[in-house]
Amino acid sequence: MALRPNKLLHHLWKQTWVARTRSNVTTSRIMRPDDANIVGNVHGGTILKMIEEAGCIIGTRHCNTQTGDRCVAALARVERTDFLHPMFIGEVAHVSAEITYTSKHSVEVQVNVLSENIVTGAKKLTNKATLWYVPFSLQNVAKIVEVPPIEYSSPEQEEAGKKRYEAQKLERLETKERNGEIIMSVSLPEPYTVAFSQSSLIHLIGPSDCTLHGFVHGGVTMKLMDEVAGIVAARHCKTNIVTASVDAINFHRKIKKGCVITISGRMTFTSNKSMEIEVFVDADPLVEAEKGKYRAVTAFFTYISLDKDNKPHPVPPLKMEGEEEQKRFEEGKARYLQNKAKRLADKERQQ
Repeated sequence: MALRPNKLLHHLWKQTWVARTRSNVTTSRIMRPDDANIVGNVHGGTILKMIEEAGCIIGTRHCNTQTGDRCVAALARVERTDFLHPMFIGEVAHVSAEITYTSKHSVEVQVNVLSENIVTGAKKLTNKATLWYVPFSLQNVAKIVEVPPIEYSSPEQEEAGKKRYEAQKLERLETKERNGEIIMSVSLPEPYTVAFSQSSLIHLIGPSDCTLHGFVHGGVTMKLMDEVAGIVAARHCKTNIVTASVDAINFHRKIKKGCVITISGRMTFTSNKSMEIEVFVDADPLVEAEKGKYRAVTAFFTYISLDKDNKPHPVPPLKMEGEEEQKRFEEGKARYLQNKAKRLADKERQQ
């Protein structure tokens, strides 16, 4: 039966379709007004959530191709992710995911995002991301299931994947060792200081936020983190802002349904046209209060300021107060210069 025009539009807006082959998964969805900011740029968090959903689908499918415990792939880490081009309301996002490496207990998933203008047919690559998943048994949530190995096209491809696995494992451990710092609020801050733009958001984890295990989806967490980072950036520069990139996102501990999470963000570094915001997610289990509050996720987001014509706009310099803020600024500057050098090197290789 044919759908009426208004019902057809509603059907298109609500529909997400999934295409699948043995080695990859593609999801597609049209971008709606509630996916974007007030000027029509799709939120970085919306894109991150779609990336994680595609990764979760292919990771969970792969880990259930063997006999034994049924399982769900849980997000453990997201590598640095660059937002190459903006996406707008009315465009279709095509998110493709492919498994590129497996260890005994983890899966590496590479994800690409294309935006399609359905009027002109033009497509652009907007994001490339690498995610790591760990499969947990549905029968015993504390049990990590072994991952079926994949076939590699060459020994070199497998060795490159192993190096990526070892590098991210080491960085996760280093990050976990320094994740105990809690952000303290400051009253009546001076404009353009860290305290002036520092922001927090509190969210109760409900059933719709969670996997079959009753733990929050990584994509839900990333969307909330991006919202807080966006508030910090907007408070600092008072202009339209968009997500430019996300450094590695480390998921240190799982967050259970019923937890209250506090997502906190603070400015760590500014260049002439960009801002780095450090974001923390702290979880507070209300039912099991004796377990206490803990730090669950950490990441760095980079935003750029835009003028009324969507062109890059200068960012006000960050005013540091104290040695600790100066130290974080210098660390942020080192990351900025490292990423800038990497972008230039990648550009030269492509020419």
